[in-house]
Amino acid sequence: MTPRVSTLGDASIGEQAGLVSELLAHCGSDGALVAVQSTKDGIPTVWIKRQHLYDVLRYVKSELPRPFPMLFDLSATDERLRRNHDGLPIGTFTVFYHLFSFDRNQSLRIKVALDGESLSLPSSIDLWPNADWYEREIFDMFGIRFEGHPFLRRLLMPSWWEGYPLRKDHPSRATEVGLFQLPPDKLVMTQDALQFKPEEWGLPRTYHDRDSDFDYMFINLGPAHTGTHGVLRLVAQLAGEEIVNIVPDIGFHHRSQEKIAERQTWHTFIPYTDRVDYLQGVLNEMPYCLAVERLAGITVPPRAQVIRVMMSEFYRIASHLVWYGTFAGDVGALSPVFYMFNDRERILSIVEAVCGGRMHPNWLRIGGVARDLPIGWDQLVRQFIDWFPERLDDYERLVMDNPILKQRTVGIGVLSLEDAIAWGATGPMLRACGLPWDLRKVRPYSGYEQFDFEVP
Repeated sequence: MTPRVSTLGDASIGEQAGLVSELLAHCGSDGALVAVQSTKDGIPTVWIKRQHLYDVLRYVKSELPRPFPMLFDLSATDERLRRNHDGLPIGTFTVFYHLFSFDRNQSLRIKVALDGESLSLPSSIDLWPNADWYEREIFDMFGIRFEGHPFLRRLLMPSWWEGYPLRKDHPSRATEVGLFQLPPDKLVMTQDALQFKPEEWGLPRTYHDRDSDFDYMFINLGPAHTGTHGVLRLVAQLAGEEIVNIVPDIGFHHRSQEKIAERQTWHTFIPYTDRVDYLQGVLNEMPYCLAVERLAGITVPPRAQVIRVMMSEFYRIASHLVWYGTFAGDVGALSPVFYMFNDRERILSIVEAVCGGRMHPNWLRIGGVARDLPIGWDQLVRQFIDWFPERLDDYERLVMDNPILKQRTVGIGVLSLEDAIAWGATGPMLRACGLPWDLRKVRPYSGYEQFDFEVP
């Protein structure tokens, strides 16, 4: 088989062809590798037979020279409405694994085609622990089962939900289904589903200590609780006053962006990206627009690229200030959040002057930005640049050097670099574990290679 390699992407043509050749040498002889797909994003993409999937995943994760230790993403696609398969395997569903190698600075995409008669795959939890929720989400949204998963139940939808929301035949609007009715028997069922039953989660009810048996205590936090910073339910398992386990329930605010996108045009979906993380603004719009531009072969003008970078970094600082302040508040330091929100307000004033919006700017466009920078923008930016560095020094002394905060954080919840990679941690979390990895440096986009900045 001769690999077809795209001319776009995060690795050179030679690197892509070399990786594909390595996989062909390992998988080609036994027929595990079905096809090599050429993609617009340039990520080497191979199709593997279902019965060989686990062996191939294990090989690229542990045995391949310069392996792929991180499971970056795992999801599925309903292929039943696809018209052009371009000689690729035909199935009703496709499951894809997006893997990442730091040694190679390269991604790898592995795909598996499934038909309607056998919607199941082997679980990869023993390879990557973060596959747990990925597989539960695929089961929840598509109805694809993962054999060997220790706790395969819905992740986002309630346990009594009928159907699989990301299938093409699932209704996307409330008006497409009948009136919602909640008869007494169904009400009892829904209320019973909210009860926490430790056995269903693999948690014991009792523990042994000092020759005696004791009962664990289970406490609900949320889904509406001031300490959770959002609609989130946490069930805490306590032995006395010590929390020994936490079970999160995260589906209370799921809106299915993917399903919404099915009834939007490429342009009209941009405002919805702002809602993915309401603190990130154009940082949500950027990856969407970059993906569409790469698919369409659109080149963004240099000035628009610089504007994108500037606004992205303002939103990044604003988002980090929210985290910084609320984190300090959570451990008992109440003053920092007020100072930091004041600085965030300065940033949002600049954002409002440029974009016209604050939290939901709807500013980027496919191919550029909505409009040029307004008159006087540079004065606003210079004022903030002159103001902010000293504030960061103040926060360092006020928060990070605070002895009480150190007592409550140092040595708590330590994550090793190996565990961080295994659990798919990225960004500041990965860098805090000792790997100075920043995509703006190692895979610059939107002109980031023109800027001189440090990776902390």
